[in-house]
Amino acid sequence: MKIDKYHLKSDETLSVFEFISVGPKGAIRKIIHFQSTNTPGLYNLAFGDKHPITGEIDDLAISNNGDTNKVLATVTAALYVFLD
Repeated sequence: MKIDKYHLKSDETLSVFEFISVGPKGAIRKIIHFQSTNTPGLYNLAFGDKHPITGEIDDLAISNNGDTNKVLATVTAALYVFLD
């Protein structure tokens, strides 16, 4: 099954990605950040809305924009880019 995904923008390290979720609640900026841990080869995947003032990830926000499958497909695409 092919699921549509959003266009991703990344930083030069390919560890931070941004995209815009579009739905009934408008355009919501999202961030995906792959963060290294103290364990070599183990990374944390941080994901959430981009806070409009701080620009940081708000992983407690519940935007509920009606596009869950498209958002998850986009996060998966970022994962593949990061692992490559």
